[in-house]
Amino acid sequence: MKHILTDRALNREILRLSVPSILANLTVPLVGMVDTALAGHLVDTDGGSAVFIGGISVGAMLLNLLYWNFFFLRTGTGGLTAQAYGRENPRECADIFFRGIALATLVAVVILVLQRPLARLGMLVVSATPRVCELALRYFSIRIWAVPATLALMVFRGWFVGMQDSMSSMWTDLVVNVTNIGASVVLTFGMLGWGGIGFDGIALGTVVAQYAGLTYAVLVCVRKYASVLGTVRREDFAELLRARNMMPFLKMNGNLLGRSLCFTGIYMGYTIIASAFGDVLLACSSIMMQLLMIFSYFTDGFAYAGEALSGRFIGAQDDVMLRKTVRYVFVWSMSIAVLSIGGYAITGLPLLRLFTSDAAVVEAGRRFLPWLLVMPPLGCAAFTWDGIYLGATASRSLFLSMAAAMAGFFACWFGWLWISGAGGAAGLAGAGDICLHVLLAAYFVHLAARTVCLTLCYSRDVLSRVTAYSS
Repeated sequence: MKHILTDRALNREILRLSVPSILANLTVPLVGMVDTALAGHLVDTDGGSAVFIGGISVGAMLLNLLYWNFFFLRTGTGGLTAQAYGRENPRECADIFFRGIALATLVAVVILVLQRPLARLGMLVVSATPRVCELALRYFSIRIWAVPATLALMVFRGWFVGMQDSMSSMWTDLVVNVTNIGASVVLTFGMLGWGGIGFDGIALGTVVAQYAGLTYAVLVCVRKYASVLGTVRREDFAELLRARNMMPFLKMNGNLLGRSLCFTGIYMGYTIIASAFGDVLLACSSIMMQLLMIFSYFTDGFAYAGEALSGRFIGAQDDVMLRKTVRYVFVWSMSIAVLSIGGYAITGLPLLRLFTSDAAVVEAGRRFLPWLLVMPPLGCAAFTWDGIYLGATASRSLFLSMAAAMAGFFACWFGWLWISGAGGAAGLAGAGDICLHVLLAAYFVHLAARTVCLTLCYSRDVLSRVTAYSS
């Protein structure tokens, strides 16, 4: 059913969907900062805290590598739900939700059964002291018990976005993040005469937070969506989860899993390559990636709005509103890119000094700040296209574009390595700034490949989803 919105009303819808996501995103780095600060105030047998910070960093990296590969539970659920919402089909919305929860539960059980080999496999890519590795495995072994809640929350968040309800998604994120901070502080250092459990409390606080968020999300569904989810009766579940009914859902999520694996490959490649540059340039590469993530917290909000609205209007077979949505979401996203360029130009050096007080790292980092001025336009475009394609459930194109991006990233890096002859850790450590410039150029190439591929496929893979075109 078509619902023609005025330009002003459409922009209000975009902001209604994007602003809550942006606000929730801004709390994410705060959680990491608090966890790091808590670890920094613990004292090991040698009198220092560096091993605790290292243990959290490595343990969190292992979990992030694991979770990134299953992010399709959120992205796959959102687009399908948005299209069902646009078709005004509550039963289909409920079917998608329960299939997502069933798949998340199955994946969680497999991960819990295989947690030890997964941890050992992850440690193969880590070069750290035995004490840091020991703490990382302790952190991993506690936090892994949050996996059922974490994966289920991916489904809830995607479903809320598809239902055009970013407020519920935002409040779920805030419950998780605020609980994480409070629980980690109390469990680590204690209160009211109880001394806490130290390092393990940081990990356990995250577990508590994930289940608190899941509880809140369930309560939201009971309060707001009982009539929608109630369209699936108990006797319907067997038919709902039959293989033939799950196959379209699994096929789409298979493509999104491939996309996630490519994404993980790029970021693992970036980290592993940078680790051979020496301590100063490794620190610079890490800070540059953190600085580049700042604008993504804002752009992701508009990508979510693009996902929700494009899916909704494709479901309603409304090509006029679909085209308008794409146009206006890009206007907002590119505005973020322009503001980011200005912000980096003015605050790049102060931000660098905020991340580190090491004079050598600050001096080296200054030479890489110009990259912050060229990344935002391509980054904003790539992230925005991701949202629109997710709304269109064009998962194959997302997978192929990310595969092309990964190929471009590694071709750029290894091409330079072959031409320059700077192979091996010793050669890279002695190559100076050029190696990090090339690595950042490879990251730029990956963003360009994603943007170009998705731009070229827009008519074929997004507009073609609307079968009735207006004049």
